[in-house]
Amino acid sequence: MVSLNDPVDTTSAQGRLITNIFASIAEFERELIAERTKAGLEAARARGRKGGRPEGLSKEAENKAAAAEALYKDGKLSITDICDQLSIARSTLYKYLRIRGVDIGKSDKQAQLTN
Repeated sequence: MVSLNDPVDTTSAQGRLITNIFASIAEFERELIAERTKAGLEAARARGRKGGRPEGLSKEAENKAAAAEALYKDGKLSITDICDQLSIARSTLYKYLRIRGVDIGKSDKQAQLTN
């Protein structure tokens, strides 16, 4: 194998040595980055910093969740229609309903018909 960008010919012993040295340096640097990242995260946790996405819903998502609950309980629209109207995915609709404690599977109208 011959590098087109660098004058390193890996068909010779010298070329293979240089390639292995570069590979070892790259691996060393990757491991250093991982160690520094891990140490930084541990230091942040020790200072009380909590990583990740904030818990709960944003104001906009909370409003959509309330609208989704109202539309779902009304029972006039299908799940697809509710998702289209609110511009959300079906999985997001179900997530919103679970967060708001809605019994999924039967809307109020459907529950009244079966009782």
